[in-house]
Amino acid sequence: MLLKLKRTPGIYLVGFMGSGKSTIGRLLADELGWSFTDLDADIEGSQGASIADIFDTRGEAEFRKIEAEAVRKRVYEVQHGKPMVIALGGGAFTQEANQALLIEHGVPVWIDCPLARLRTRLEGNSDRPLARDPAKFEKLYADRRESYSKADYRIEADSDDPAVIVAAILKLPIF
Repeated sequence: MLLKLKRTPGIYLVGFMGSGKSTIGRLLADELGWSFTDLDADIEGSQGASIADIFDTRGEAEFRKIEAEAVRKRVYEVQHGKPMVIALGGGAFTQEANQALLIEHGVPVWIDCPLARLRTRLEGNSDRPLARDPAKFEKLYADRRESYSKADYRIEADSDDPAVIVAAILKLPIF
């Protein structure tokens, strides 16, 4: 196992909304015998509101502050020896402070899902505030790729079977 992963046993799944991070994360955590958490679920639980409601009522800037605090709390647990797979929200890894913290204290893995597949998965979904406008969705997808590329590893999500993606992650040289 990679020394970095032994020191801070955290695998952070990064990627665009709809790429399957939560589903893949649960399966990966089960395979490893680690804990799993979905950062968006953490935020919804702590705020008593959905991500869409937080965006709509408080705005994206306030959401990003809440998200950064949620990232810090989970990384603290990993730093203190709790092995964890964490599915991040689509924008969490695009924030430089989050990115630096996650790279330093664990292993970020980019789940790179093709735009066409994401569109199909999210079609008609109003729960994702940043997916409501198709043109903005495509621009956001293109804009975030540079940030995602800074993850330690990239896995092509060219299958709708999450077990295939988990198997690809388990073949990475970190294990």
